[in-house]
Amino acid sequence: MKVAVVGAGTIGGAIAKALAEAGHEVIATRRNLEKAGWLREYGVTPSKNNVGAAEWADVVFIAVKPGKVDEVLREIRDPINGKLVISVVAGVSLKELSDLAGARFVRAMPNIAVLVKESFTAYTTEVEGEALKVVENLLGSFGKCLRVEEEHMDAITGLSGSGPAYVTVFLEGLIYGGLRVGLPRDVAKTASLQTLLGTAKLLMETDGHPAEVREGVITPGGTTIDGVFELEEGKIRTAVMKAVDAATKKSRLLSRTLKTR
Repeated sequence: MKVAVVGAGTIGGAIAKALAEAGHEVIATRRNLEKAGWLREYGVTPSKNNVGAAEWADVVFIAVKPGKVDEVLREIRDPINGKLVISVVAGVSLKELSDLAGARFVRAMPNIAVLVKESFTAYTTEVEGEALKVVENLLGSFGKCLRVEEEHMDAITGLSGSGPAYVTVFLEGLIYGGLRVGLPRDVAKTASLQTLLGTAKLLMETDGHPAEVREGVITPGGTTIDGVFELEEGKIRTAVMKAVDAATKKSRLLSRTLKTR
């Protein structure tokens, strides 16, 4: 398909790359073309022309900042009329999108793991039939995708949209822990990454609860229980839950801010 990605920033650029690698023709727009130049390596055509890209495309992705979505949709309102448009803009509802332009909108939330085709992408839409198959095909090129009720989209943004940032904070802690006990930097990093990957894969393939894995590692009087004790004393689970809650509230706030503009 011919796909335009309007807003080739961090997420928009990752989306453009994944779509091109999946075999689609892709134009990605950005005001600063030099910053989008890396996409040429993957067959993506960078452009500064939002209107021209939207006119050319079969499907349009909107990947701009929330404060710019109304300006951009008004700019491309005519060329996207009746087209399939997938918005990955945090906090902007289907109704708000539809009020700005007459397109067939999908609201989606991937994360930065699009770059390696391992994103979790939740989406919501009123589109059905063949158009829905197109949506699932495109979003499936990012990793795993799942249709959800729109009421859950802000929470998805707070959990998995922002999630890689939380995970890297924990990962950095593991690496620093390895350095503190004397591991070489490359060993600490490799051990931490593989431990994270292996644990995630174990849980996905066994469909088990995280507590089952933890209990399988902990032995009476062993090393792990001392480490877990320190984590619990630091209230790590409370901190993570607060992070998800704060990011979810910010996503909801972005939506309310747009309504008052």
